[in-house]
Amino acid sequence: MEKTEAVAALGALAQDNRLDVFRLLVQAGPDGMPAGAVAEALDVAPNTLTFHFDRLRAAGLVTVRRDGRSMIYTAQFETMNALLGFLTENCCGGAPCTATVGCKPARKRAKLPA
Repeated sequence: MEKTEAVAALGALAQDNRLDVFRLLVQAGPDGMPAGAVAEALDVAPNTLTFHFDRLRAAGLVTVRRDGRSMIYTAQFETMNALLGFLTENCCGGAPCTATVGCKPARKRAKLPA
């Protein structure tokens, strides 16, 4: 993932309703959820939700498909994982983070008196 893509994804998620929508779609899994079910679950007005879906789609975090009269939104797990990878790329001294290796940021060295 490039820095501009990461910034776009983080910007899209940096709003309460959009973050809630994305987390709900992640929980829903690869089958996704109809827009109406998302609106109901999060108590968000449909017209407001459309705006938030558009921002998430523009950032590559969700996709939409038509199923009859319903619009089904799905989290883009590849983009989510790429964002997580981008954020942790330099963690642990450049070594990949795993469940068995905790991420420990390097400590800043104290400046020695001159």
